[in-house]
Amino acid sequence: MKTTEDIWLEYHKKLSVFIKNRVNSDAAEDILQDVFIKIQTKINSLQDNTKLESWLYQITRNSVIDYYRLKDRVDNLPDWVEQPQIDEGELIRQELSLCLAPLIEQLPEKYRTAINLSEIERKTQKEVAEIENISISGAKSRVQRGRAMLKSMLQDCCQIEINQNNQLVSFEQKEQHCTNC
Repeated sequence: MKTTEDIWLEYHKKLSVFIKNRVNSDAAEDILQDVFIKIQTKINSLQDNTKLESWLYQITRNSVIDYYRLKDRVDNLPDWVEQPQIDEGELIRQELSLCLAPLIEQLPEKYRTAINLSEIERKTQKEVAEIENISISGAKSRVQRGRAMLKSMLQDCCQIEINQNNQLVSFEQKEQHCTNC
C-alpha cells in the first residue's frame, strides 16, 4: 500500500492538470488540497491496490462536482459533469493525452505544424496542404511521419498495452520516468 506522500509525489501534478481542465485556476489548488485530505482519510477503504489510480480520479472528479454544487452553479454545470461516470478506459486515455502536448512540442516544426493542424484543429489533409502550401501527398506524408514520431516518443516514455481491438487498455511510465508525462 502506498503512503499518502508517495501518492502525492506520483499523482499531484496529474490530478492538478485534471482539475485545471475543469475549473478556473484560482479554485484548482484548493480542490487539489481537498482531494488529498479525502485520500488521507479514506486510503484504508481502498481494498484493491490495482485500482488506486481510478480511485484517485473518482475522488478528484467528485470533488470538482462538489465545488460546482457548493457554488450554487448546479444549473450551469459543464456538460461533462452531467454525463455518466467515465469508465476506466476513458480515464486512461485522458491521462495519456496529457503526455501528448509536450511531445508534440518536441517534434520538428513541419511535423508539429502538420499534427497540430490535422489532429488538434481537425483540419483535413487537403486543408493542411493548402495552409502549408504543399501537395496533398506531402501533407499526408508529414502527418503520417509526425504520428510515427509521436508514437515512438510515447513508446520510449511509457509502456502501453493495447487489446486485440486496438483499444488502449493501460499504460505506465517506464523506469526512466519521462519528464513529459
